[in-house]
Amino acid sequence: MGDEVKLYGVDGSPFVCRVKIALNLKQVKYDFYVEDLSNKSADLLKYNPAHKKIPVLVHNENPISESLVIVEYIDEAWKGVPILPHDAYEKAQVRFWAKFNEDKCIPALFKAIGSHGSEEAVAEAHEQLQFLENELNVKGGKFFGGDNVNLVDISASFIAFWLGAAEEALGIKVLAKDKFPKLTEWCGNYINCQPVKESLPAREILVAFFKKRFGGN
Repeated sequence: MGDEVKLYGVDGSPFVCRVKIALNLKQVKYDFYVEDLSNKSADLLKYNPAHKKIPVLVHNENPISESLVIVEYIDEAWKGVPILPHDAYEKAQVRFWAKFNEDKCIPALFKAIGSHGSEEAVAEAHEQLQFLENELNVKGGKFFGGDNVNLVDISASFIAFWLGAAEEALGIKVLAKDKFPKLTEWCGNYINCQPVKESLPAREILVAFFKKRFGGN
């Protein structure tokens, strides 16, 4: 009997998308269950009673929550292209940058979007993005993982795809090519990588979402 893999989430979520990308990288077949977040399913409440949030991965009836935790689980549970390095120090570095994206960079970008690109909020976002720009300059590859997508790339999915949709919806610019050439190049490489491309929602849906949520110019 093969693995039974279920993913609970919504299509437009960058956090659910992280999990889809990891599953696609490992070529894992799964069933996707779309949640109505205003009326959460009994399964979601059963599998993630602590947070009652998406995404939730259920592997042979064992539930795992929190997107980056799920991605690490997928890396360990299935063979194929590694998402985290084996070396202990390199693994710690990758986890550090993934957590940086989660705790510092993405909240700063949300603030910049929510303020319709206010000078102060954009300056704060630029400060965080500069760390990623520097890291890519040091790495020198197509991705944060060098020639292959790794946990840092996956954690930065919001920057690669969702940010551009928000910029279009609101008529603002946060990630300017002249200021962040490596990061802009990375965005293109990442969203055109086949396992990533297959996992992304339709851009027009995201543009419409950001217009509705924040009000376009």
